[in-house]
Amino acid sequence: MESRDLKRLSLQENISESIEYAKGLFTDFGRLIILIVLNLIPIVNFIVVGYYAKCIKESPESTSPPKLTDFGSLWVQGLKIIVVIVVYMIIPGIFLGLTVASFIFTMRHFPIVPPHVMYSGFYWSFFGVLALIGIVLAFLSSLLMAMGIVNMVKKDSLTKAFAIRSILRIIGNVGWGYYIVWAIVIFILSIIVGLFGAIPYIGWIISLVVSPAFGVFTARSATLVYLKGAEEVQVPPSVPTPAPADVKFCIYCGARIPADAEYCPKCGRKQ
Repeated sequence: MESRDLKRLSLQENISESIEYAKGLFTDFGRLIILIVLNLIPIVNFIVVGYYAKCIKESPESTSPPKLTDFGSLWVQGLKIIVVIVVYMIIPGIFLGLTVASFIFTMRHFPIVPPHVMYSGFYWSFFGVLALIGIVLAFLSSLLMAMGIVNMVKKDSLTKAFAIRSILRIIGNVGWGYYIVWAIVIFILSIIVGLFGAIPYIGWIISLVVSPAFGVFTARSATLVYLKGAEEVQVPPSVPTPAPADVKFCIYCGARIPADAEYCPKCGRKQ
């Protein structure tokens, strides 16, 4: 029943359930404060990322985030996720980095760049093409990366984060339309959360509090999407174990008897 319900989970239900799940973070202010403090410390904040992984690992039946324990294990899990993000973003980062580097070079050497080059449409189109390629690749990589991270955590294997065929199959089962709309919704929500920091005077406080909750929300939402598309494990049919060479079965009652027995010790009949 649980599996069928998850397969039919609408995007609205996904977002609504994930919000309710993230609200559970505010039922334990001690845990929330620790997450906020850890999130402020570079490298140490891998623990917070690992906590998001712990939320992914949770059963979909759970209604609130797990306890914050075993910091060492959380840090290692967080490091794995950071590694996955870096690997997925290497190629998009190269294109975006080239765009920024080329633009900075142009601005610094503006006086020596010939005017007919500086003001040519082709010259500036070069920056646009580089940036567009980088953005498109970053978007496509993010689509694979999201399910790759969940796949890695669920199967407890770093290599599963890069099992592209399996990830594409999961996304295909979810439906590309559903999945892309979900990714766009999460992206828009992340921008809104980021804008909280721009509120004068209190914005930074709001960001500190909201960031862990949004991380938990995103982890839960991505997990529900993953479970919607994950294939059920097929249990192979049981194969009867053949009897040892020195054992046979009574042709009348089926009892296990020695291979050289002439009569069954259970029913007494001759074999």
